Amino acid sequence: LTNGLASYSELLWVGQEDGQAAMETALHDVMLEALTVDEVPIIESGREEDYSPELWALTGSKGAAVVNMLRAVMGDDKFFEGLKTYAKNNLWKAVTTEDFRKAMESAVGHDLGYFFTQWIESSGAPEFKLDYTIFRVGTTGYRVMGKIAQDEDTFNMPVTLKIETDTKPEEKTVNVEGTSSEFSVDTFGKPKAVIIDPDDHVLHYSPDIRVGVAIRRGEQFAEMNEYAEAVKEYNKALDTNRLSSLAHYRKAEVYFMQANWQSAANEFHEVLNGDMEPKWTEVWAHINLGKIYDISGQ
Repeated sequence: LTNGLASYSELLWVGQEDGQAAMETALHDVMLEALTVDEVPIIESGREEDYSPELWALTGSKGAAVVNMLRAVMGDDKFFEGLKTYAKNNLWKAVTTEDFRKAMESAVGHDLGYFFTQWIESSGAPEFKLDYTIFRVGTTGYRVMGKIAQDEDTFNMPVTLKIETDTKPEEKTVNVEGTSSEFSVDTFGKPKAVIIDPDDHVLHYSPDIRVGVAIRRGEQFAEMNEYAEAVKEYNKALDTNRLSSLAHYRKAEVYFMQANWQSAANEFHEVLNGDMEPKWTEVWAHINLGKIYDISGQ
C-alpha cells in the first residue's frame, strides 16, 4: 500500500512527463525486478529484512505491477475513482489491503476478491503457451481459433490478444481462467502472428523475461560482492539464451573485478558473438578487452 502505490505514482509521472512509451519501458524494468522474488506472496513480505532488495522487489516493484494490472482490469475511469475514494475515506487512518480492496470494488461495482487472491495472497506468475489454427471464413475474412495455456490452477485474469494481419491488427480480451482457455477471433486481413499481452499488462514469464530476471538477480548478488552466486544467475540466463550479450557482459564484469583476466576476456569475446543487445555492450566489450590487453602487456 505504501511502496507499491509510491512506485506506481512514479511510473505515472514518467508517463506524464516523457510519454507512454517511456512509462512502458520503466514498467518493464519494474516487472523484471518484481519477478526476482517469486516464491513469497506480497502478503508475507514482512518476513523480509528492512531495506533489502527482496523487500523492495515484493512491495515496491511487485506492488506497482499489481496496481498496474488492477488498472487494466478496472479501466482507467473506475481505477482512478477508486484511488480517490481510498484516499478520501482513509485519510490519517491505519489501513489494510482489505480497505484498499473495498474502495476499488466500490468504484468498479463488482467483486475483486479473485484478483487480490491471485496477486496479493499467492506467489508465482504464469508462463503463457499459445496454440492456434487459422481458418478462411467465406471469401472476405479469416478466423483464428485456439487456446491459451499456463500452469497456475487458480489463475483468473483478462489477457489481451493482438492478431497481426496484412491490413490492420485486431485485439481481443480473453478471460484466462485455470490452466487452459479457448478463444476465437475473426479478422478481415490475413493473420500473420498472434501476440499474448502485447502491452505487458500481466505479470508473466517468457523466455526473454526469464533471461532478464536471472540477469537482475545476478546484478543484485554482484552488488553484495557475492560473485559466485552472481555467476550462477548469469549462467541461468545463458541456459535460456546462449546469445545474450548482456548476460555474457555481466559475467565478464565479475571475472574482471576478480582479476581473472583470461575468463573475463573470453566472456567479452562472447559478448561480440552474441545478439549485442543492448547496443552499448559491444562498445564496452571492446573497451574492456583493451584494458585486459593493456594490463597483460599486449
